Amino acid sequence: MMNDIGKYRFVCTLTLSDIFGQIIIWLGVVFAALASALSLMSKPVYSFGAVGLIIVTSLPFLLFTFVTTLFNHIDIVPLTDEDIQKSKSKISGIRKNAVQF
Repeated sequence: MMNDIGKYRFVCTLTLSDIFGQIIIWLGVVFAALASALSLMSKPVYSFGAVGLIIVTSLPFLLFTFVTTLFNHIDIVPLTDEDIQKSKSKISGIRKNAVQF
C-alpha cells in the first residue's frame, strides 16, 4: 500500500540573500539592547534586565521568521521514472544494495 505513494525529492532553495535582511534586523536589535545597557549602566541590575528583556522577547520572533522562511524555500518535486533510473546509476557500493526504489 505504501509503495503506491511515489517518489519525491526534497530540495532546499534557501540562500543567504533570503535571510540577509533578517540578520541585519537582528543585529540592530542586539545593538539596541547594548545601547540600552550602556544607558542604564549606573544600575547594573536594570542594565542586565533590559538586555535580557529585549533579547528574550525578540528571540521568538526571530526564530519564527527564520523557520517560516526556511519552510517557504523547501520544494517537493515528484520524481519521474527517468530520474529514478539516473539516481540508481549514481549510487555505488554498499549503499546501492541498501536503497530500494
